[in-house]
Amino acid sequence: VGAYRRATSGAGDATQIHTHLCYSDADQIAAAIESLDADVTSVESARSDGRILAESAVGAFTRGLGPGVYDIHSPRVPSVAEVEKLLGAALAVLPAGRVWVNPDCGLKTRTYPQVEAALANLVTAAANARQAL
Repeated sequence: VGAYRRATSGAGDATQIHTHLCYSDADQIAAAIESLDADVTSVESARSDGRILAESAVGAFTRGLGPGVYDIHSPRVPSVAEVEKLLGAALAVLPAGRVWVNPDCGLKTRTYPQVEAALANLVTAAANARQAL
């Protein structure tokens, strides 16, 4: 936590700080995550079918949370409906203003056509959710 805070301490007030957790037991380290003082924490969620949203950790996050809505470890491109389902699960337990729409992790394991198609569906699902709010 100390190293993270030191590394981000020079950021200006207008700079938004994001952090990402891959495959962690966030409920067990929620206090440490909160101590990072990041504006948004992105976490794996699609691959675990939204487990983070059912854990006690979700209540411990007081800032933005980006539960992943696209499993980047699969070559299969998620449909808009699949992304909407995961996004809807997040919106059911978090205020809309705190939800970030993002993939589970980085995209280095996917080809450009896979990424482009999946992110297009993610953007469409996010736009649909915003329109429904």
